[in-house]
Amino acid sequence: IPKGSAQKKIRDILGDTSIHTVCEEALCPNRGECFEKHTVTFLILGNTCTRNCDFCSIKAGDPGLVDTAEPFNVATAVQKLNLEHVVLTSVTRDDLPDGGAEQFAQAIEAIRDKVPGATIEVLVPDFQGNTSAIDTVLAAFPHVFNHNVETVPRLYPTIRPQADLQQSLDVLRYAKNHSKCLIKSGFMVGLG
Repeated sequence: IPKGSAQKKIRDILGDTSIHTVCEEALCPNRGECFEKHTVTFLILGNTCTRNCDFCSIKAGDPGLVDTAEPFNVATAVQKLNLEHVVLTSVTRDDLPDGGAEQFAQAIEAIRDKVPGATIEVLVPDFQGNTSAIDTVLAAFPHVFNHNVETVPRLYPTIRPQADLQQSLDVLRYAKNHSKCLIKSGFMVGLG
């Protein structure tokens, strides 16, 4: 794993701003290489997920209160890292009425205020199919709206037991029909 100066700078900035990354929390084996290239995926809404998907190493449990300073702190980290493209994702927050959509919107707006030229990609949870939550995120005008379907239907009971493929497809379809931003999804291979 590379251990160069860029990786130290990113870790220092993340520590100074109390920001989580999916890179660290999900134990991504590529994080050293990505950090050296100034690539990072910010993890908002804490570092504890209300779901427990089998493919993910993020801890599951009670995530606690939402950090209201987090959008500003993420924007500060983006500015310090001089990022031109920002990727925001989150733990799933089934405990919140909007699934954390407002936090996504506030983070998008804070980044846009601090780094106006940056493009912003959001990788959102399924919000339990709540279209009002999707609207909240879309109203902040991210450049890319991403929601991963992750795997094939027969593996959902094992890999994503608290999710539903049709609901994920509905989230993507709704976003496509209600925005002008780029819509994308991710799919893992090699799970069975």
